[in-house]
Amino acid sequence: MTTNDLLLLSPELAMAILAAVIITADLILKKKSPIPYIALIGLLIPFCMSAYLAHRGPDEGFMGILKVDNFSIFIKYLVLIATGLVILSSTRYAQSFKKLQGEYYTLILLSATGMMLLASATEFITIYVALELTSLPLAALAAFARSSKSAESGIKFLLLSAISSAVILYGMVLIYGLTGTSSLTEIAHVIGSQESTGSLLQDAALPFATILIISGFAFKLSAVPFQMWVPDVYEGAPTPITAFLSVASKAAGFAVIMRVLYSAFGLESVSTDWANLIAVLSAISMTVGNLIAIKQDNIKRLLAYSTIAQAGYIMIGLAAVATTSQGGNLSGPSGILFYLAGYIGTNLAAFSILIAVAFKTNSYAIGSFHGLYKRSPIMALCMTISMLSLVGIPPTVGFMSKVYIFGAAVETGFTWLAIIGVINSVVSAYYYLRIVKVMFLGEATDSETIRPNGALTIALVSSGLATFIFGLYPSPIIHLAQQAAKDLIG
Repeated sequence: MTTNDLLLLSPELAMAILAAVIITADLILKKKSPIPYIALIGLLIPFCMSAYLAHRGPDEGFMGILKVDNFSIFIKYLVLIATGLVILSSTRYAQSFKKLQGEYYTLILLSATGMMLLASATEFITIYVALELTSLPLAALAAFARSSKSAESGIKFLLLSAISSAVILYGMVLIYGLTGTSSLTEIAHVIGSQESTGSLLQDAALPFATILIISGFAFKLSAVPFQMWVPDVYEGAPTPITAFLSVASKAAGFAVIMRVLYSAFGLESVSTDWANLIAVLSAISMTVGNLIAIKQDNIKRLLAYSTIAQAGYIMIGLAAVATTSQGGNLSGPSGILFYLAGYIGTNLAAFSILIAVAFKTNSYAIGSFHGLYKRSPIMALCMTISMLSLVGIPPTVGFMSKVYIFGAAVETGFTWLAIIGVINSVVSAYYYLRIVKVMFLGEATDSETIRPNGALTIALVSSGLATFIFGLYPSPIIHLAQQAAKDLIG
């Protein structure tokens, strides 16, 4: 281990140290109110370290098991921003945990540390360790409310997450047995060296192992048919944690599966198989998520099925294979990254408003949004922007994201998948715009104004503005996404 290795790992080390600082501050401070703000200020350190590493350029550390490039830095930015916004939206909510606030924020930071490590990992054992570092704190957070639903949420997430991790591990072991290495680049080299003979490619174990890995990650991404945990976990978990699960974990999940598929299985001879498999999963996820969401009256369950559908949209970009053998087409991976960036702002805006409304009404029914325009015009406006973005209506970032990712599908021969995506977007308009209708046309059951606290206001306004501004001017995010995709594909 060298100084350069530690430097490359510095954002993750800073996050882990920050988590230790938070739990120590919790022991020392009698009043817990400063804790989230200590965490927010501390997040600037890994953010600045990530920016410095981006300036240095691509590099590898720890004998090649860790790669820091524009791709990993892009994902780290997304995770850090999502973590900061979730902490902001938790300031009032976490007060209900009383003496456990330190543990609450510490678990969030530890999970974010695992997500950041996932973005840089280029070796199977490192990926698996990072996955567990991500998942175990999330399981504890899902059960943090200590209600019956919350306990059920935590147990379901823990058990099913363990099963999915085991499936991924089995796939990794098979790949190791076939290639003799756990390094992604070396796996690609072995497959490439035997491509001419076809000896490895004819082995049924290789596609089987690939299917196991994709299936395990499909659970992490909440893709059908591995989505059974999502509605119950989202409903039972504390609302800020539901938001964290829906955005940050999704960004990390797509980051690692992109790294694995493009780095280890990016050769045209094997990429076509997994691309077709993902295309089918994408179409099913979009359709199932949107159709079931129509029937939901609980907005947390509605957003849970919305997350399943959104995972399907993002998987369109994953199916749009972009390999060097195909001329270095960056539309697929860059479309995923741009969509993730837009989705974080859009979804966190919606969840921030949900936190404020539920805190006042003590209800997660769609009916609690009746007449929200009269009780809080700014919140109603931000929620409207968020819903329009999730549908994909201009001038929001959601519209640009879908245009970009549907275009990638058409460019790579998945026109039928793009058509299914457009149809599903039209279907989703029913339940998204239903919320807008309720806010502006519904009769309020209470005339009292809803005023979120300062931190939550900052979270929802910044998320709402980002959703609108980057819909009008997406060029900066697209440029960063293209640079990241270029480093991923090499």
